[in-house]
Amino acid sequence: MSSRSNHRKRVLSGMRSTGKLHLGNFVGALDNWVRMQEQYECFFFVADWHALTTDYADTSRIKQNSLEVLLDWLAAGLDPDHCTMFIQSHVPQHAELHLLLSMITPLGWLERVPTYKEQRENISEKDLGTYGFLGYPVLQAADILIYKGDFVPVGEDQVPHVELTREIARRFNMFYSGKRSYVFPEPQPLLTPAAKLPGTDGRKMSKSYGNTILLTDPEPVVRQKLKTMVTDPARVRRTDPGNPDICPVGDLHKIFSDRATIAKVDVGCRSAAIGCIECKGWAADALVSILNPMQERRRKYEENPHLAWDILEAGSARARKVASGTMDEVRAAMNMSLEYEALRVTRKQ
Repeated sequence: MSSRSNHRKRVLSGMRSTGKLHLGNFVGALDNWVRMQEQYECFFFVADWHALTTDYADTSRIKQNSLEVLLDWLAAGLDPDHCTMFIQSHVPQHAELHLLLSMITPLGWLERVPTYKEQRENISEKDLGTYGFLGYPVLQAADILIYKGDFVPVGEDQVPHVELTREIARRFNMFYSGKRSYVFPEPQPLLTPAAKLPGTDGRKMSKSYGNTILLTDPEPVVRQKLKTMVTDPARVRRTDPGNPDICPVGDLHKIFSDRATIAKVDVGCRSAAIGCIECKGWAADALVSILNPMQERRRKYEENPHLAWDILEAGSARARKVASGTMDEVRAAMNMSLEYEALRVTRKQ
C-alpha cells in the first residue's frame, strides 16, 4: 500500500482515544466510515497523541481507551480487509512531519482556528495554555498530509481545520517544491451527513455532559436512559398534544426508526393519542435492534483482545510504509536527505 495500487481516492480520518464510543460518534462519523471503506482507500487512526492535548496530566488509560475505540470500530463494521486501521503513536513519521510543518506555520493561523478559543473557554477545568494544544491543528495537518489524503470526512464545524491543512500544504509546496511537482496535494473536505443527535438531557450528546448512550450499553441500560430522556416541554400532561419536531426523542426516531414508526409517532404525539413513555419504548426498540448486532461482533474481540491489537499493529505497519515514502519526499524537497547521503558517501571513501 506504499503506492496507490488502485484508482480509488484516499480518505484519512481519526478519533481521539477517549474510550468507549457513543451514539453521537456513530451517527456523526463511524456509520459514514463503514460505508466509505467500500468506495475509498481509507486510513482510520486512533489519535492517542491528540488525546494528550487535553488529557496530558493522566495517561493511565490511554492504551485501554485506544483499544476500546478500536473494538467499537470493529463492532460497527470496519473491516481490516477493506481499510487500514492504526494507532497514531505507532507511526512516528507523524511526529517528524508535525515538527517540520510547525517550523513554517505562522502563529496567527493557529490562534484564529475557531475551536481553539471555543475549547479554551468551554474546558475551563483544565490548563490548556500549552504549546501542544495550540499546535494540535498542525499535528492534524501532518496526520492528513503524510498519507496525501484526497478527502477528509468532516462536519461543517471542522471545515476550518481542513482549510488550515490546505494552507500549510500550499506554504510547504511554495517553499520547497521548486521545479519538482508539489509534494503535497491539497486535501478536500468531504462533508458527511450528520443528523442532529441529542443526548438524554436534550443537549448535543457528549461525554462531557454525561448524557450519552454508549454503543456498549446493554438493553436494560438503554431503556432506562431513554425513560429519563427529556421530551417536548409542552407535554406536561398525558393528554397534552406535542410536537415531535422539537422533541429530542422525536429526533432519535427520525434517525433510527423505520418509516412506519416515525409516522405513528408523528400522528400519535400531535394528537396526544400516545404518551411519552410509549414513544420512548419504540425509540428504545429501534436502538436495541441496531446495538445488539454490534455488541455481538464486539464480544468476539473483547474475549480475544490480542486479535484487535494484531489488527492495529498490521494497520500501523501498512501506515508506516506509506508515511515513510512521503517523508523521503519531504526530506528530499527540504534538502535534508541529500546531506545524509553525502555523509554516507564520504565515510565509504
